[in-house]
Amino acid sequence: MDPAPKWKAPDYRAAGKLEGRRCLVTGGDSGIGRAVAWLFAREGADVVITHLPEEKADADEIVRAIREEAHVEDAVTAAEPPRKAFALEVDLADAEAATAMVHRAAKLLGGLDILVNNAAFQEHVRSIEKLDLSHWRRTFTINIDAYFVVAKAALEHLPEGGVIINTGSITGLEGSGSLLDYSSTKGAIHAFTKALAQQLVERKIRVNCVAPGPVWTPLNPAERPHKGKDGYEQFGKSTPYGRPAQPEEIAPAYVFFASNADSGYITGEVLTLLGGETSAA
Repeated sequence: MDPAPKWKAPDYRAAGKLEGRRCLVTGGDSGIGRAVAWLFAREGADVVITHLPEEKADADEIVRAIREEAHVEDAVTAAEPPRKAFALEVDLADAEAATAMVHRAAKLLGGLDILVNNAAFQEHVRSIEKLDLSHWRRTFTINIDAYFVVAKAALEHLPEGGVIINTGSITGLEGSGSLLDYSSTKGAIHAFTKALAQQLVERKIRVNCVAPGPVWTPLNPAERPHKGKDGYEQFGKSTPYGRPAQPEEIAPAYVFFASNADSGYITGEVLTLLGGETSAA
């Protein structure tokens, strides 16, 4: 992408909010997931990210950055140990593979405290007549079925005080005419968040959701032409801020939900980050 998404958050100042926590971030190779994994590591967490085969180079880059840089950038002392970081290749549409991945991540980290369900599939189709059932089912398999499968497997490891954070979208609240299937899955994720929070509150495991507006990630502009009213140059310009968010501007919301010090009394919430919009339908 040109310009490249910003994910390093140079103005962010860590405070050890996730010291010693063990985190799994699906789709952590790029976009929001990458920025979240990076900030979690800067806050003291060890991290496993997932990726598809074609995303290996991106996944290797963020793993290297976490291992070599994150512990130095926000270390209290120069003697702080490196952060642990691992990348696991997995097709989350395969329920058995997704389940095995969660258990593998927990083994690599010595347990699991925080799950971020973030990986997603999106492809614009401008009319229901052109949206075939196989496409619809693929979107649901990746965007909501996998959230269910991964969360269910993670609950074998999450202790009291554990956290699940889901990635929703403004499209799940307002819809999007060219993203009928994607919007429907994001609405399902919001309901999944609230229902699962109700189930897990007595176990003292919190479940929340971050629902951004337009974000400058590979997922969003990938299908758009370069120019024109639907071109990626126009992406996000309809917001009051007049631009899409950068991943580094979204990631601190995940830190907030991950930190029991910051949000220990919050569960079942869907937090919208809309670049100046003050309401969502």
